[in-house]
Amino acid sequence: MSFTEQSISTEIHPIDLCEHLAEYNDWEFDRVAEDQIAMAVEGQWRTYSITLAWSEYDETLRLICTFEMEPPEEKLPQIFDVLNRANDQIWTGAFTYWQEQNLMVYRYGLVLSGGQIASPEQVDRMIGAAVGACERFYPAFQLVAWADRTAAEAMDVAIREAYGRA
Repeated sequence: MSFTEQSISTEIHPIDLCEHLAEYNDWEFDRVAEDQIAMAVEGQWRTYSITLAWSEYDETLRLICTFEMEPPEEKLPQIFDVLNRANDQIWTGAFTYWQEQNLMVYRYGLVLSGGQIASPEQVDRMIGAAVGACERFYPAFQLVAWADRTAAEAMDVAIREAYGRA
């Protein structure tokens, strides 16, 4: 039985929905506050820290997906170049680099104005898109930071998609 089939038919708080989804997927999580949850989602390259927060005022469910990255100071211009190129390739969300915290960040906001409610599929898709984008561009970020590749060369790796199995 899928999570959707098990979901509650009545209206629930967006963070309650996120908590149920984390439990269903057996992700580590911490209910930080009534309107915020933090979880760890395992990817191929990293374990990603995901925080979802609900703003009643903005009627927005905000997702922030982070992973640690400490590029050399002299590589920051190239990091920002590859971030801009990555952002041009994704339809939802956007990357930024929080230099003070040494965090690569993917951000997305689901606007639920007018009393709309989030569905399990929407939240699952948000998390999947975040992890998918991080997985896709992680090698490009690393190549720019540590392998002396240009942003264009690094993006060539991220844009190619592998088909089949080796």
